[in-house]
Amino acid sequence: MINSISGGLIFLSFLFTNFSYFFNDKLLVLAGIFAWISFFFLFITLPKKKIIIPLLILSFCNFLFSYINGFEIDFIKAIVVNQYLLALLIGVSLLKLITTPKFEKNAQRESGRSSFFKTYLGIHLFGSVINLSSLVLVADKMYKKAPLTNLQLVVLTRAFSSDAYWSPFFVAFAVALTYLPDFDKATIFFNGISLAIIAFIITYFEVKKKFDMENFKGYPISLETLYIPVILALMVLFSKYYDENLKVIVLISSYSLILTFIILCIKEKFRKVFYLLKEHIVSDLPNMKMEISLFIVAGMFGVSVSSILTGYNVIFPLSEFTYIEASLVLLGFIFLSFVGIHPIITIAVISDFLIQFNHTLLAVTFLMAWATTVSTSPFSGLSLTIQARYNINAKQIFVLNIPYAIKMYLICVLILYILDNFIV
Repeated sequence: MINSISGGLIFLSFLFTNFSYFFNDKLLVLAGIFAWISFFFLFITLPKKKIIIPLLILSFCNFLFSYINGFEIDFIKAIVVNQYLLALLIGVSLLKLITTPKFEKNAQRESGRSSFFKTYLGIHLFGSVINLSSLVLVADKMYKKAPLTNLQLVVLTRAFSSDAYWSPFFVAFAVALTYLPDFDKATIFFNGISLAIIAFIITYFEVKKKFDMENFKGYPISLETLYIPVILALMVLFSKYYDENLKVIVLISSYSLILTFIILCIKEKFRKVFYLLKEHIVSDLPNMKMEISLFIVAGMFGVSVSSILTGYNVIFPLSEFTYIEASLVLLGFIFLSFVGIHPIITIAVISDFLIQFNHTLLAVTFLMAWATTVSTSPFSGLSLTIQARYNINAKQIFVLNIPYAIKMYLICVLILYILDNFIV
């Protein structure tokens, strides 16, 4: 019952967020209220409260401190700061209804280098749209046959995490858009694609050297349903051409709902369409409670910290933001993630104090941080899912991927230098 009500509230939050953007921006706070009510309903069922509870306590303490000292508090912003991010998260989740990947007919028989390439590519491309679901789908198939091997873990973690470099359907991209709306999308996209390719090349040669690739047992995914994100991307590009001021994050979330409904109506009977949507709302949306909780609470925490720092007229100790500062910020993100501080928390806290600098360089830094930490940090959603679902030790994932993370960090520093001096 709680799940059904919470799912309905989450979906209402999604609808009101998109409606408010196009028709009446005053309704955005109502969307935020729906999201917060669903959070309170689902709070007792959260599997991991060790991150959420400290953030809630610190936020309320910060607001109390600001109130006592007469500092300005933007309570509306605290409620809605990550609302467009949540709308994207919810909208993209709908795509799972129409883009569920299928395995190739000979997937169970295929092994070796061909299976490695196809499995990596399948997880990466579908992961860029339906996120962690693509990894779980493949990993479940692998785990049914035998415990996951180190080589399979390398493929699963790196194929998925490198999506964060470039995918507009990935949460990392949405976070960058939320806090740094003026970055150059084309630069971010092509830079991200380049980094994803480099990540694959590094992984390929590392696997070739350290593992027996010829005996790799993967599950190649058929790419036949990838036309759907292509259509979605074209719809967004056409809309941006019509009005360049439209928010990409809102277009993706809105078109995800429209496209899902249209394609379901083509494929299924009308009654089945509403049944599938209802099941998604009452079952799948409440299962996103950890991500939703983290994003709304982290947003509130960022606003609470900003209130104190603004009240004391604290200025961020940077007069410029070049590749040197970007590299140090990136390194800081990585270290913080290794002690359990999620990138969304770090971004929520520091973004207001970096907003006067180049948004494109900042956004690239944020995406690099997200992609690098997801594959390696024992506290990332990816790592926690693999640990819980497949009985894998966090240390095992960390040891497998830390050399990769170091290499990617050095490459990211080089890319930041090139971007800073020659492109942005």
